[in-house]
Amino acid sequence: MSAVTIHLRGEDRTAQIHDWKIYWSDKHQAWFLTCYFHSTKSFSLPLAECRISPTHELGGALLDKGKGGAAKRVEQATLYGNKYVIVSYAGNRKGYLHRLDDVSVVAETKLKQTPVFRYFLVVAQARGGQGGETSPDQDRIADNVLRQLNKLPAHPDSALQAYCSGANRSRELCRPLIFPFGVNASQIEAVEQAFRAQISVIEGPPGTGKTQTILNIVANILLRDETVAILSNNNSAVDNVVEKLQKSDLDYLVAKLGSKAKRSAFFESPPAVPSEPPLPAPALEEIDAAVIRLKQYLYAHNRAAQLRAEIQELQVEQRYLQQWHDENGVPAGPALERYRLTPSRAADLMAYLSHLAQRPIGLRERFSLLLRFGIVRAAPFAAGAQRARSFHALQVHFYQRQLQEKEIELAACLATLKEGSFDASLERVREDSMLCLKQHLHSSQPASKVFGIDTYQADFGDFLARYPIIASSTHSIINSLAEGAMLDYVIIDEASQQDILPGILGLGCARNLIVVGDRRQLPHIPVALGKPAPSPAYDCERLSLLDSVMAVFGDALPRTLLKEHYRCHPRIIQFCNQQFYDNALIPMTPDDGSEPLRLIVTAKGNHMRTTTNLREIESLLAVLDEAGERSGVDAQGRGFIAPFRAQVKLAGAQLPADFVSDTVHKFQGRECEEMVFSTVLDKKRSSQSMSGFVDAAQMVNVAVSRAKRRFTLVTGDEVFAQRNGPVAALIRYVEYYADQAQVRRAPVVSAFDLLYQEYDRSLARLAASLRSSDSHFRSEQIVTQLLRELLASTRFAGLRFHCQIRLQQLASARNPAMTPRELEFMAQQASCDFVIYFKVGKLPLGVIEVDGGLHQGQQQGERDALKNSILHKSGIDLLRLQTIDSDIEARLGRFLAQWVDADGAAAEAVTRETTPPPAAPAALH
Repeated sequence: MSAVTIHLRGEDRTAQIHDWKIYWSDKHQAWFLTCYFHSTKSFSLPLAECRISPTHELGGALLDKGKGGAAKRVEQATLYGNKYVIVSYAGNRKGYLHRLDDVSVVAETKLKQTPVFRYFLVVAQARGGQGGETSPDQDRIADNVLRQLNKLPAHPDSALQAYCSGANRSRELCRPLIFPFGVNASQIEAVEQAFRAQISVIEGPPGTGKTQTILNIVANILLRDETVAILSNNNSAVDNVVEKLQKSDLDYLVAKLGSKAKRSAFFESPPAVPSEPPLPAPALEEIDAAVIRLKQYLYAHNRAAQLRAEIQELQVEQRYLQQWHDENGVPAGPALERYRLTPSRAADLMAYLSHLAQRPIGLRERFSLLLRFGIVRAAPFAAGAQRARSFHALQVHFYQRQLQEKEIELAACLATLKEGSFDASLERVREDSMLCLKQHLHSSQPASKVFGIDTYQADFGDFLARYPIIASSTHSIINSLAEGAMLDYVIIDEASQQDILPGILGLGCARNLIVVGDRRQLPHIPVALGKPAPSPAYDCERLSLLDSVMAVFGDALPRTLLKEHYRCHPRIIQFCNQQFYDNALIPMTPDDGSEPLRLIVTAKGNHMRTTTNLREIESLLAVLDEAGERSGVDAQGRGFIAPFRAQVKLAGAQLPADFVSDTVHKFQGRECEEMVFSTVLDKKRSSQSMSGFVDAAQMVNVAVSRAKRRFTLVTGDEVFAQRNGPVAALIRYVEYYADQAQVRRAPVVSAFDLLYQEYDRSLARLAASLRSSDSHFRSEQIVTQLLRELLASTRFAGLRFHCQIRLQQLASARNPAMTPRELEFMAQQASCDFVIYFKVGKLPLGVIEVDGGLHQGQQQGERDALKNSILHKSGIDLLRLQTIDSDIEARLGRFLAQWVDADGAAAEAVTRETTPPPAAPAALH
């Protein structure tokens, strides 16, 4: 009573009262207050003759009964002493009494008056008139969405309120967590993040266990006796989650609602509650301790998978290096094992030898070799051919030591996993978590009750107690719930394909939101209406729901990238990893030694007719015949995908019957053991107008990541070369990593990228230790910084550069166009200041030379002319910069733009986007 004061007929009687209650008297048609005194007497008075403090009056409030009960709008609410509330509804003078222990009363927000919500209403209204006589269903759907928007409660705790206001509440993570569907390191993080904030995002690249993560989140929601809706605009995504629940005998908790037809089907045959009680389960604290122990082994598990991928990459580059040595007759160099050079120190020594160029080794150089590298005998590093052999021997040594170190680390990781019985521990956590969940559900199962399609919404709290998981499309979720109902969570899957409208309907009926999707896969197709958004972050004509949520909350939004990939052969997914995911994925699938990549290039010519290309299909059939794969007797799940429906139809009539054919868009979310991607386009101008659609990053990402065991690309010759987009990168990738029977297309040497990355760092360390009088490193440092800034922009994300690359390892000596003098010059260890490469496929594109004061005289002119000619004959562009130039940024931008812009647009705009304008033109000197 200390927090409440009670006056009876103006007299404060609080000290004498130990309890009180409010009730309705039918006899007097009025509210009464009964007080219970310490003397054991009680006394009742009309409430109008009493004063209870505190008392709060709310107009336009929401009465929330919790646990799925509808948040009903009340016209007036009076709260008495934080114990009772009397509410009245519009058009009904009668008041209703509730204990505040059973309900909560909150003031409605001004959500529906905000510019953001009004914009959504305008968009919904405008879409209602777009279908016309040809698409009446479109108008019907739009009208339905509009009706549902108007039914949304303006609840202050809703995820929609947070989204429209940009205010994301933090939550306290309540341990322990369970993982009954299996787990990895990324999924633990994703589940924890989902319970740490009101709104969170899970980015799920192909094959990374997105559905498994959703299931583990649902399990923990159920463990907390809370409710969740699983939504998507793609019915198959929701069905996939429900099917996985069914396999674990948990689908009896799911109400499959949505459209009226789905609701009817559900109530006609509702799932039965399991009759058998579950087996005993360990305590939650035991499971939590096991998860904590498991985390340290999950790191070793991921590291082992990452090391396997790194070792494979090193072995590929090592193979190319040995091939280069064999083709160029490079003699064996000196034995380097006695120097005990780590890979980093080997690169440092390479950088030092490159700095010496052709200068002989004097006393000063001997001292440097001894002090820096512990080298006493300088003879193996003398100028000329001996130094060149040592340089090449260092490259071989780099790969040998790097492989040795990584194999040792891999062995240590595997030993750690064996010591910790990793596989058994992982399975035990899964089994114990499932037992714990089922035991909890069994103990809290409500009394049996029958619900009907016409009555379940009137008793929605009890309905949710029986079915705490709602499965629905985003289009129908509000229709499926009782009006004003507030769930605890909503999970929206495939959110990159989810239009903002109707996506936000799910946000309006739940307190917490978990958005799951992948922006690097195919997006939704927006409806263009020309309605201006109040903020770019809410633009329905440009953004998916996933894009919008990320734009609204920015860096403050908890985001988890699922990294462990389980679907594709590691060599297949590594293309997507390099091209689209910045090497963030960890391939967990083993390399079985098979050839997972194949490239079929059709003969030159214009083979495309409208949106079909019979020549690509015939070329595929010819390869299948040659390889004995035409019959498909041993095939297990072969797919054919193309950007256009007409090509899919043509393939269906031509290919063996075991091929499953569909468009790339329709295949998103599906997979096959073997997948063929037909690009259809040829070099005709009419087909090139469609190249932006076919050569889109999301299109190629989805196409490649559908294949589990083998991926085949069927495309025209040089059709995509001018764009230098994802398809061109895919062609380079397959040529680089596929069986060596594939013929390279240019007389150049691919980058030894892993070696050059360490070499670049060594050059930078060396440059920092040199005096300005030693060389023109200052000018090269300026260009290095400018290149870093330009390549950091999204526009140039597909390019990278390396420094001081030997010309001999850039241009192939097998090129028949080379003269003896040019071959001799290449053998003299001439190098290029900067080399631009494609990030994927590792092909060199261009060279940047910084010509300082040393570039004078007849001898230097001859060297420059030789280098120019060699690069020209190799098809490698050259940009020469003078140390006195003042337009360096613009020239570099234009030079890089030719490999990313199909139309060769000038690059001044790029420099403005990536770097602030300088106060004065920058020069290299």
